[in-house]
Amino acid sequence: MTSDAHPNSFLLRGTAAGGTLRFVGIDATQIVEDARLRHHLSKTATAALGRALAASALLAVVLGKKSDSRVTLRIQGGGPVGWIVAEGSADGRVRGYVREPGADLPVRGTDGKLDVSGIVGTDGELAVTRLLDNGEPYTGSVRLSSGEIAEDVSTYLGVSEQIPNAVLLGVYEEGGRVHRAGGLLVQAMPGVTEATLAQLEANIRGMGQLTDHLRRGSLLETLQAAAAGLDLILAPEAQAARFQCRCSREKALDSLKFFAPAERQEMMDEGGQEIVCHWCGEHYQITPAEIAGLEAQRERAQA
Repeated sequence: MTSDAHPNSFLLRGTAAGGTLRFVGIDATQIVEDARLRHHLSKTATAALGRALAASALLAVVLGKKSDSRVTLRIQGGGPVGWIVAEGSADGRVRGYVREPGADLPVRGTDGKLDVSGIVGTDGELAVTRLLDNGEPYTGSVRLSSGEIAEDVSTYLGVSEQIPNAVLLGVYEEGGRVHRAGGLLVQAMPGVTEATLAQLEANIRGMGQLTDHLRRGSLLETLQAAAAGLDLILAPEAQAARFQCRCSREKALDSLKFFAPAERQEMMDEGGQEIVCHWCGEHYQITPAEIAGLEAQRERAQA
């Protein structure tokens, strides 16, 4: 479920200051618009999930050890949107959902911005699950500090992963659709100097809101602004990114194996069973014949 109104989403990578800074940026506009359409998200829920989706893609690049590594970001802050889950893969695939897609809040009276912190809440934690070198899953977490997501992801990287960093995330929606969405993660590498960090901090402070900067220019120009005076060297090619789930009709059918035979019989008597993937909103209508096939497999396995 996509729209041709936006260019495809993509990732840019680069280094600066003689390799002592690592930059990863994502234009997630199409990804977030796809998520909005798939999950029927409210405006504020779009902003919250959109930031999490962009963050998961950036984390997959920074924390992933392999080209197909996945990182799962979970946020539960006690706000109206409930939990937020986003999964990013190092190959650019992203998916995610929220507990209450229709939850919404008025814009903040102080600055007219979407109240992402209010809808997410701050009474909870942000958790990140990734695979270690031995293939075992590892989950680290931090208490939410702001509910704005970017600050919380930055805190996670600094505290749990011991990675000095800066994280910017943003979603801009107008006229009922996502116009710009993206993220930027800057990682300080060994050997970075105080002068370099001071220049980086001044650059980011001068950029203002990420979405404002993306609306004025491109993701490339955003990275160039963040790395001004620091000799940015970009990877030769952008990496495609997209909202793509790992669900399938086969997996949906396979999930019915966990039901009791009497429950599957009831599904057949009622004309089949609809299964909805919570990650992407895809609907799978499983027929009575397909369910009967599961029964036949079970009987053969017991014979």
